[in-house]
Amino acid sequence: MKDRVIHTENLTKRFGNFTAVDNISFDVDRGEIFGFLGANGAGKTTAMRMLCGLSHPTSGKGSVAGFDIFKQSEQVKKNIGYMSQKFSLYEDLKVWENLRLFGGIYGMKEKEIAAKTTEILKELGFEAERNTLVKSLPLGWKQKLSFSVSIFHEPKVVFLDEPTGGVDPVTRRQFWELIYQAAERGITVFVTTHYMDEAEYCDRVSIMVDGKIEALDTPKNLRNQYQVSTMDKVFQQLARKATRKAD
Repeated sequence: MKDRVIHTENLTKRFGNFTAVDNISFDVDRGEIFGFLGANGAGKTTAMRMLCGLSHPTSGKGSVAGFDIFKQSEQVKKNIGYMSQKFSLYEDLKVWENLRLFGGIYGMKEKEIAAKTTEILKELGFEAERNTLVKSLPLGWKQKLSFSVSIFHEPKVVFLDEPTGGVDPVTRRQFWELIYQAAERGITVFVTTHYMDEAEYCDRVSIMVDGKIEALDTPKNLRNQYQVSTMDKVFQQLARKATRKAD
């Protein structure tokens, strides 16, 4: 039996008469790279907020890292990492200070934080930037550092919300190498992206339309199912069904 890290069953979120997330069910396994796609307004941000323990479902069930997203949201938060396009780094702190700060927030011990900081700076090739203020770093470097911060405490799951927005293709590819490394260590990666070439890098992909999951499979199987050559064409076919505009 596979090691299931995310489980949802008929997960639903309503705001008044508006159903943002409509009865979605899926599982994600340990170490899987799971792409969570959908046009603006599809409901993916709302779904991700529920999985991160930031928003209570209206109905349905869900668990992340073994904890109930409705009853144990604080435990969920402790066992996940999170990174958004709007970086979760402190611009006026040095590189090493950001790593130390987040290690402390995650409850790690000082000795552990110091060793992990040295290890990450070496892995990223940032040793010479240890004392650089984060605001002085190029965008792509900030994103790599932000990702490293989000998995500093070796969470069971890391949620990446449009993590590569605004950077060049070479930097995006380097960023995905970091994702592969994390997945190989057993960290489950749950990623939203607008870049359909990145969907090809995922083990499986879910595509939401108007609050529902319209497709969920490997990129290869989805291309075969819709008889197209790219994930972009799969996405376009499904997105055309959408009737609503805002999430």
